[in-house]
Amino acid sequence: MTATVAIIGRPNVGKSTLFNRLVGKKLAIVADTPGVTRDRREGDGRVSDLHFRVIDTAGLDEALVTEVEQGMRFQTERALAGADLVLFLIDARTGLTPIDRHFGEWLRERPIPVLLVANKCEGNAGNIGYYEAFELGLGEPVPISAAHGEGMAELYQALVPHLRPAEPNVDEASAEDAADGAIDPDAVDPDSDEADDGTADPAIPIQLAIVGRPNVGKSTLVNRLLGEERVLTGPEPGVTRDSIAVAWQWEGQAFRLIDTAGMRRRARVYEAIEKMSVEDTLRAIRFAQVVVLVIDAIEGMDRQDLVIARMVADEGRALVIAVNKWDLVDDGAKTLAEIEDRLQTSLAQLRGVPVVTLSAITGRRLDRLMRSVLDIYALWNRRIPTGALNRWFGDMLEQHPPPLVDGRRLKLRYITQIKRRPPTFMLFTTRPKDVPESYLRYLINGLREAFGLRGVPIRITMRKGRNPFAD
Repeated sequence: MTATVAIIGRPNVGKSTLFNRLVGKKLAIVADTPGVTRDRREGDGRVSDLHFRVIDTAGLDEALVTEVEQGMRFQTERALAGADLVLFLIDARTGLTPIDRHFGEWLRERPIPVLLVANKCEGNAGNIGYYEAFELGLGEPVPISAAHGEGMAELYQALVPHLRPAEPNVDEASAEDAADGAIDPDAVDPDSDEADDGTADPAIPIQLAIVGRPNVGKSTLVNRLLGEERVLTGPEPGVTRDSIAVAWQWEGQAFRLIDTAGMRRRARVYEAIEKMSVEDTLRAIRFAQVVVLVIDAIEGMDRQDLVIARMVADEGRALVIAVNKWDLVDDGAKTLAEIEDRLQTSLAQLRGVPVVTLSAITGRRLDRLMRSVLDIYALWNRRIPTGALNRWFGDMLEQHPPPLVDGRRLKLRYITQIKRRPPTFMLFTTRPKDVPESYLRYLINGLREAFGLRGVPIRITMRKGRNPFAD
C-alpha cells in the first residue's frame, strides 16, 4: 500500500513549491502572499525510486479567528490523521519563529514520524536558520531549496528509512511531459475514445469539474456529493483558490471530481492570486469530460454564467447546468422559465443542455444531477453509423439545397463522423471555404434533432475532395 506524506508548516515557507517539486507538475498555486493554500491537495509524489502519496496543506497558525482559518486547520488535521510521515517545513532564511516552535512541540506529542526540512537553503543565507532548527528537537534538519531543486538527494536519504522503494506507477515520458505543468498524467485524456459503443467503463474515472461564479455553492455541492467536508466552504466569496481533484464513486461508476475557484468577470479580476485561480479553473475545464456549471437560483442566469458556458462549449466538453439554492426560490416555475429562455436565446450552440434544480445544502435532487451527468456523457461519446448519417444527409440536402455561390450550386458530397468526445464530423465538398456558416448551423441543428444529440457541442469540419484528373 502506498505511503502518505503530509507537508505542513507555517504560511509562506514553501510547502506548495515543495509539493509541486515532488509531484513533478505545477498543480498547486504558488505566490509570495501567505495563506494562498487553503484546502488540502493530494498528488503522487516521487523522489528517485521512492513513490508515495503527498498532501499539500494550509499554513499553520496559532490564531484561528475566522471560520475560514478554522476550516484550514481542520483540513490540515485531517491530512495529519491519514499520514504515515510528516514533512515539517521551516524557512531557513527567516530562521525559527515562535509559531515554528509552537508547532514543533505540537508535533512531538503526536505518534507520527516527523522529518524536519529546512527550505530556502540555497547559498549561505539559510545557514543560521538551518542551525537554529536543531533547537526543535525533531532530529537533524534536511537542507533543501524546493524552488531550485537543491537537496533532493539529501531528502531522498532521509525518506528511505520511512518509505519503501516501489516500482514506478507512471512512465518516464509522462513524468517529463508533466514537468512544465502542461499535462496531468493522473488525468484521463478527455478526448480519447473508449469502447466502440461509446459507453463508459465503470473502472475508468469520468473527469467531472464543478465550475461557476464565486459563492454559488460549488464547494458545498462537492462536499455533499462526497458525503464529507473535503473542501473548504464559507459564506464569503473566493474561499476556494486551488482546483482540488478527489477520487469518488457513484453507483459503481468511478469519477474524478474537481472543485474549482469561482470565475468573476475578467474586468473585476485584479489580484495575481485570483488570476492564477482562474487559470487553474480554465485548466480544469480543458481536462474535464463533463462540466457542471453551478448557478445561483436567486440571482438567475448571469452574463458571466453564459460566458463560462461558452468556454465549456468552445473546449468541446459536455455540460450540465445545476441551479443551486432551489430551496430558497418562491416561484420555481417562473425562475426556471427565465433561465431556460436565457439559454435558448444566448446559448444556441448547446440547445437542449440539461438543467437540474437542486439544493447543495440539503442534498435535494443530487441523484437527478448525477443521472444527467451520465446521460450527457453518453451522448458526448455517441458514434453515428456512416450509412444512417448519409441517409439523413441526403434528406437534409433535399429539403434545403446548398446556396448558390457565384451562380453555381455548392456540391456537398457526403459526411462521416471522424471523432467522438465531442461528436465531430467531416463534410466533403468541392468548395469548403464557400459554405456559409448559416448552412453549417442548419446541418448541426438537424444532427441534434435527428440523432438526439441535444445539449452537447457538435463540430463540423470541411474537406475538399481530391480531383482524380488533377495530375
